[in-house]
Amino acid sequence: MLKKIVIIGPESTGKSTLCEQLAQHYETTWCPEFAREYLLTNGTNYEFDDLLTIAKGQLALEDEYTSRLEQQSEPLLESGGHLPLFIDTDMYVMKVWCEFVFNKCHRFILDQVGQRNYDLYLLCHTDLPWVEDELREYPDLYTRKKLGQIYKDILVNQSVPWAEISGSYEERLQKAIKAVDAVL
Repeated sequence: MLKKIVIIGPESTGKSTLCEQLAQHYETTWCPEFAREYLLTNGTNYEFDDLLTIAKGQLALEDEYTSRLEQQSEPLLESGGHLPLFIDTDMYVMKVWCEFVFNKCHRFILDQVGQRNYDLYLLCHTDLPWVEDELREYPDLYTRKKLGQIYKDILVNQSVPWAEISGSYEERLQKAIKAVDAVL
């Protein structure tokens, strides 16, 4: 059975790095964040409707990676084996982004939050040093912690298991492996 594990959290909290490390550890793949490529291609002056385009692009990318991994791993999955797909970002992230920047959210994103099914969330904390990046908007720790609390509040109030990921990169990886092993 394919297990979908989403890594979320504020900017510069090691989400992509953790996805890559986990994919290597479990000898599987991970779905990158669509927004990164979109903003690099179209510029960082985005508007509200761009977030809907990004959300749809993220879902299409997730579906593509899901389908590809299911096809590649068909014998394992058919024999009752478990294989994780790590997903860097989901519709909760899009919801927070819309509401934090524009004080409103697209109905499509809200509908997708309720329709998509995942097996585990890993919430990355803000305890890593800020890494400058042309796409990142909130370098101040206050805003990053505020966003972190928004994500935590979301996870507390939904039914999918989740784990907090903090510490050094190695500590984060070990905490994440422990949480992933519990759902596999």
